[in-house]
Amino acid sequence: MLRFLSLSRSSSMGEETSPLDSLRVNSRTSPVVGSSLIPIINKLQDILAPVGRELTNISLPQVAVIGSQSSGKSSVLEALVGRDFLPRGCDICTRRPLVLMLENRPEKPGDDGKEWGEFRHLPGKCFYDFSKIRREIQAETERGVGLNKRVSDKQIFLKISSPNVLNMTLVDLPGITKVPVGDQPIDIEAMIRNMIMVYIQQESCIILAVSPANSDLATSDALQMAREADPTGYRTIGVITKLDIMDRGTDARNFLLGKVVPLRLGYIGVVSRSQEDINNNRSIADALSHEEKFFNNHPVYSSLSGCCGIPQLGRKLNQILERHIRTVFPSLKSELNSEIFSVGKGLRTYGRALEPDVEKGVILLNILSKYCEAFSAMLDGRSQDIATTELLGGARIHYIFQTTFVKSLEEVDPCEDLTDADIWMAIQNAVGLKNSLFVPEVPFEVLVKRQIAMLLEPSLQCLRYVYDELLKISRACEAADLQSFPVLRRRMDDIMGKFLRDGLKPAENMIENLIEMEGSTDAGKASFMEKGQNSLASLAALPRSVVNGALSNGRNQGSPSVNNEKPISSAGNASARTWGISSIFGSRGSSGEGPASSRSSGEPDHSDQMPSRRISLTKPPSTLRELETTGNQTLEILVTKLLLQSYYDIVRKNVQDLVPKAIMHFLVNHAKRDLHRTFIHNLYREDHFDTLLEEEDDVVLKRKHDQELLQVLEKAVQMLEEVESDVSTRSSHSSSNSDDATNGLPRATTGISSR
Repeated sequence: MLRFLSLSRSSSMGEETSPLDSLRVNSRTSPVVGSSLIPIINKLQDILAPVGRELTNISLPQVAVIGSQSSGKSSVLEALVGRDFLPRGCDICTRRPLVLMLENRPEKPGDDGKEWGEFRHLPGKCFYDFSKIRREIQAETERGVGLNKRVSDKQIFLKISSPNVLNMTLVDLPGITKVPVGDQPIDIEAMIRNMIMVYIQQESCIILAVSPANSDLATSDALQMAREADPTGYRTIGVITKLDIMDRGTDARNFLLGKVVPLRLGYIGVVSRSQEDINNNRSIADALSHEEKFFNNHPVYSSLSGCCGIPQLGRKLNQILERHIRTVFPSLKSELNSEIFSVGKGLRTYGRALEPDVEKGVILLNILSKYCEAFSAMLDGRSQDIATTELLGGARIHYIFQTTFVKSLEEVDPCEDLTDADIWMAIQNAVGLKNSLFVPEVPFEVLVKRQIAMLLEPSLQCLRYVYDELLKISRACEAADLQSFPVLRRRMDDIMGKFLRDGLKPAENMIENLIEMEGSTDAGKASFMEKGQNSLASLAALPRSVVNGALSNGRNQGSPSVNNEKPISSAGNASARTWGISSIFGSRGSSGEGPASSRSSGEPDHSDQMPSRRISLTKPPSTLRELETTGNQTLEILVTKLLLQSYYDIVRKNVQDLVPKAIMHFLVNHAKRDLHRTFIHNLYREDHFDTLLEEEDDVVLKRKHDQELLQVLEKAVQMLEEVESDVSTRSSHSSSNSDDATNGLPRATTGISSR
């Protein structure tokens, strides 16, 4: 319990016992308040200390002491410990956070009851002289921030073990200042406020807001910051110091009762040592005696025994901290387990350290096998980490085949960039000097080759997409052990890239051959041409209305103007009845019905007897693009387009089927089948083992660091699990003991008489 030096005076037959002595005796005969959980938190502080700055997500329950400079923070802390051990002065004294762990050491037989302190930066060295503790705090502060007045957020850890203190952890933070002194930066106030907020914003932190009574309490810096971090006031205890130096006729009754700035946990008023008392070496025992007399004799404070005095502050802090620890205990274990999972996950990325007696060839084979297995698993959909937000691995390649490639080809119209004029021009150029009895083959062959050639580019593009996906898969399926060996990683990347490029070239050749074969299959085109002639004969025998409809469609598609006023079955138009029959007699056009056309070849020509008349022909242009077509010629265009569309559809289906097969055979299946053998052939050489399996120094250090961190966290969780059952069994007892603290002001007897 709190250190209370005996104030009794010996008599001839016995001792005169003061109220403080009664409290000390009662405390020793009853269980120490907060003895179940607060020591556990102190042990956790010790366990997590080496890595505490890295575990930003874990905050242990503690009491943060805040206040402005010269508010009396140091005096309050020394009174709680019962020892004079903190640096003092007129300027800023606390320049680094001091984490003060008070450990109640029960008195045992053989224990001399000595009090001692131990710094974490000096493990194993116990300080029995508390003046040396003060000097070491000053020295360690100067080692961290220099000899002047700078501040730092780097903590100093000090544990004090004594049978006369309560179990608790307090953090003495630098005092809030307004004006920079020494070599302090001009924004020193903001720096200190930010440092304080880092602590008091944590839900696991109890705020001890210290304010001097001889200043305006309504504008206290400590209370303002506490309200900002804890708006509800559930975590804040107000401490009003220097009640003995308030102006005559004034008191802090309304503040102590929470009527000015309400706090759920209430206020405690104390009378601490002044700087003059410290300079005159006034002991803490004497100061506690003076405080007791002051409150007992004061007309106002004597009736507020529950919220006055250092003993009451220590008891209240201990009870509230114990209750708060029980509240955050489950979440603390959850935070530690979450941190263990995170550290373990990061540790796995570094792989296991090489054991000296392990065969390196076995390790290399294991890495290569795991890599190839992971590669095949991602292609086949057997990966253990199945994504739910996006397509990965083989699913992406399947999507490329079925959606990107197949559907894109289906949306292509082979006649989209061919007008009827283009087709008719090709037919005319293929006929040459003579009329054709049937649809000529050459224009169909030329046009279909050109359209089929358009399938080559998307087919090769599909191949390139699959190649890129295989590269992505190779980077995504890295074995965990592979991260430790950068040389091996680079060599495998090089081999993998060359391996896929070697499969890319035969796949390209195969696709080019497929497209070329589809464009030069004479047997298939011959059968289509035969069907075309049958289609043309059928169209020629159709009724006029049907033919007109076909011609109208032809004109709508951009064909040249056609004169279709004459009936197709007219007796005067032999070419319309007998498709191309006039070409047998060597005539290009239709037979005329004038006298000159009916004259036999042997009949004499009397044209010289006719009046002479000169007939002049129009010179044809240098480039002929538009030709006037007849109805039957439009039918030739229509049949050619139908043949072109039909043949293209067959070729497209073949390409849609064969190109993915070629890619799978030459690239994907080739990788699944031969990748492991390729790695073994190129990497498994005994003289290369040391180079390939050489770890970077940075990886070794990080692995070692994470292993130590993981051990610390596992030790902390193990300790929490050991006391978890004890927490549940004592929870009902603790709740009854903390009822007063919940109501705001615990009413434990302190030995201060009330009037």
